[in-house]
Amino acid sequence: MKPAKSKRSMKTLVDILFVSTRLGLTSFGGPTAHLGYFHEEYVRRKKWMDEKSYADLVALAQFLPGPASSQVGIGIGVMRAGVIGGIISFLGFTLPSVIALILFAGLLATTDFGNSGWIHGLKLVAVAVVAHAILGMAKNLTPDATRKTIALFALIGTVLWQSTWTQVGIILLAALIGFLLFKKHEDTEQAKSAFPITKTVSAICLLLFTGLLVLLPILREFTGSVWVAMIDSFYRSGSLVFGGGHVVLPLLEQEFVPTGWISEESFLAGYGATQAVPGPLFTFAAYIGTVMKGWQGGLVATFAVFLPAFLLILGALPFWDQVRNNPKVKGAIMGVNAAVIGILIAALYTPIWTSSILQPTDFALAAVLFTMLAYWKLPPWMVVVAGAVGGMGLSFL
Repeated sequence: MKPAKSKRSMKTLVDILFVSTRLGLTSFGGPTAHLGYFHEEYVRRKKWMDEKSYADLVALAQFLPGPASSQVGIGIGVMRAGVIGGIISFLGFTLPSVIALILFAGLLATTDFGNSGWIHGLKLVAVAVVAHAILGMAKNLTPDATRKTIALFALIGTVLWQSTWTQVGIILLAALIGFLLFKKHEDTEQAKSAFPITKTVSAICLLLFTGLLVLLPILREFTGSVWVAMIDSFYRSGSLVFGGGHVVLPLLEQEFVPTGWISEESFLAGYGATQAVPGPLFTFAAYIGTVMKGWQGGLVATFAVFLPAFLLILGALPFWDQVRNNPKVKGAIMGVNAAVIGILIAALYTPIWTSSILQPTDFALAAVLFTMLAYWKLPPWMVVVAGAVGGMGLSFL
């Protein structure tokens, strides 16, 4: 029995590595688009989790600081195959862009990638992916007028007041409104997910997260080590970011440009390179670390900036079923899920739509890409290739 179980476990880990690596190679467009790719792959195609569990996992990631899409990917891996599954899911999704950005930093740091036609095509892919994801999630998360109204006000608030704390405030307010409006809601469906880690391990992860946040600045001052200073800056940036990967960019600029560790020109070149590669925007840290300390610095920076997200999701997941199945909390989660739809629509508008749909031909190509994904049911990688080729074609018009 044990060898058979071991084979099944190994096959599961290989499946996670294969799927997450494919997503890491094809998921362009930023954190909101990544959630769309994840939804398409893990929920619709693989059926590794149901709509409700995915929506609740996204809601949890929105509550936690750090890169939401990476935390969702880690969470799916943990729910599928424990901590090792989470690590493999993270590595598969993250390493392709880390390797690409280390190479960019070593060889092409001064090249401008931002104006390439194929980059613009990938932005149009993000429009199609996010729109498709929103339509699918909205059917389940905003089925009635009350939740549609919550989503509407979340949309308006996110668009009109764009700041780091806006999303956090909207989510907390939506939780309160949902708690008040849906506390008598009868829901016989009990969401259950497999979390093959103990609450003791999770508590250790939460303590480690807090301890490092407090101790690293002290060690930085005490040792004077550049490596410790690097780890502290990247770890703190990864710990204090709410709102997705785009928010980490100004934090990293404040940490490294004024100190002279990286020039503003190199920083902007790296930002262009980050837009050119798939995967999480937090991998911009790999570029900065490589500019500072070579490829070893790139790997250390990647580890430091993602470590808080990993510790937080491992610390929160085992308690999530207990929380989300509590009748007093379910209404709050319903409100949060509705608000997430509004936040996603706001992200679809800006920055995705406003930076992508610049002329009628852009809209036409985005409509074709959406049709390929939503109605022709073509694989996401094929839509990515079509978008890149179409973007190059548009650049000649």
